[in-house]
Amino acid sequence: MVREIYKTVKGEGTAEIVEKKSRFIANTKRISTEQEAIEFYESIKKKCWDARHNVYAYYIGGDSPVQKFSDEGEPAGTAGMPILEAIKRQGLEDVVVVVTRYFGGVLLGTGGLIRAYSKSAGEGIKSAGIVKKIWSTKVNIKIDYALLGKIQSIAISEGWQIIDSVYSDLIDIYLAVPVGQVQLLRKKIAEITAGSLEITEVGNDYYITEEI
Repeated sequence: MVREIYKTVKGEGTAEIVEKKSRFIANTKRISTEQEAIEFYESIKKKCWDARHNVYAYYIGGDSPVQKFSDEGEPAGTAGMPILEAIKRQGLEDVVVVVTRYFGGVLLGTGGLIRAYSKSAGEGIKSAGIVKKIWSTKVNIKIDYALLGKIQSIAISEGWQIIDSVYSDLIDIYLAVPVGQVQLLRKKIAEITAGSLEITEVGNDYYITEEI
């Protein structure tokens, strides 16, 4: 079953915090498979080979959600789980977060580690940006130049995205519309054209991405 709407991160992000001289560097990335999550973790581990710990957690949504975390040498429950909880607290899917710790010589204790990993993961997620992905239909409409302003106005007011415009004798406009709003689009277009325009549905994908 397709997820009509879900939250994830925009792309990649990095953030760093310092707790009692220990550096916690959080790297975050949007993923779609476990393999991508593992490859990202391995790339950070290779880059930060000299760190005391490279801890990770990821959550992949969909029909069969997958979640996994590792404390990577930290006391059980103090590192990977707080990172995973930071992901889930934001309601995010398809996300991996790797937190690298460079030990500063001062022990943080169980509570201190949990707080540090949770905080660094939250900052890493923030740095990547949070977006809402909406399952949408790509629609093609051929219009004459006189209608361009009206179509653009409707798209803006309804929150539909203009993906592309191809100019020749007519204008080929490609709009992204949430799947459940295609009939509304047809109605809106018919109202300004007396039903004279041909509207073609090209396909469905996560065309619409809204920043949160």
